[in-house]
Amino acid sequence: MNRKELDPEKSPVAAFGKRLRTLRDERGWTQDELAGRMGCSGTHISAVETGRRPPTPRFAASADRVFGTGDRLERQGRAVRHTALLEGFPEYVTHEARAAEIRLFDLGIIPGLLQTPKYANAVATGAVLRGAITEQQAEERLTLLGKRQASLERTPAPLVYAVLDESCIRRPVGGPGVMAAQLDQLAELAVLPTTVIQVAPYALGERRAFDLPVTLLTLPDRSHIAYTESAQQGRLERDARFVQPILTAYHLLQAEAAPLAASVDMIKEVRKDTL
Repeated sequence: MNRKELDPEKSPVAAFGKRLRTLRDERGWTQDELAGRMGCSGTHISAVETGRRPPTPRFAASADRVFGTGDRLERQGRAVRHTALLEGFPEYVTHEARAAEIRLFDLGIIPGLLQTPKYANAVATGAVLRGAITEQQAEERLTLLGKRQASLERTPAPLVYAVLDESCIRRPVGGPGVMAAQLDQLAELAVLPTTVIQVAPYALGERRAFDLPVTLLTLPDRSHIAYTESAQQGRLERDARFVQPILTAYHLLQAEAAPLAASVDMIKEVRKDTL
């Protein structure tokens, strides 16, 4: 039977899943056997072990009871819940690392995959100063972002389509120097054969398709996954009934956004006024 390899360094969710599988394997139990002891389903065990579902406090406490591990899993579960990564995002990252095409839409902030290190650090620092995350959680975000950006250099490289609300390029982040370098990088990325960057101007008004960040992945088998998030929650969607309307809306947004050349010109014009 093929088993998904687990990387406990990827996230606290993955580390918990790895620990749970190790404890189960040491006792020679199947997922269904463990599920019977914990009062849940084998599917639930599988989802937690593979990092697709974070452990709830009740799940972690039940696992401690079954394995006789005191409160070790419960404490590890608290670390999972205190991570800076939104629910659904760790699983999304595993798909992103093998996607053939990545479609991004963001507003207010340049998407992480396109950020310079100083811009990304400014965003994370701002979250720390607001009390939204801790310094440790900020470091977690930045480390993961570096790994995600590095994965774009794989062969073959994924095609990246990014539609940026005009607010992304006009909102100053990190000071003039940081913002100027970020805009320069956007213009440079836009000329790469694997990257298409478009700006959705303010003039779109109510015709802008999305009010929250949206990411769409085309996987090697040509299936699609959508990931959307709010300030407090991320959602990964695989069901074609829900993904297809999002993909259609994205294509319409691309058609209404400024073309590549005009978008680069807009980015360069904003850059001139930055310093």
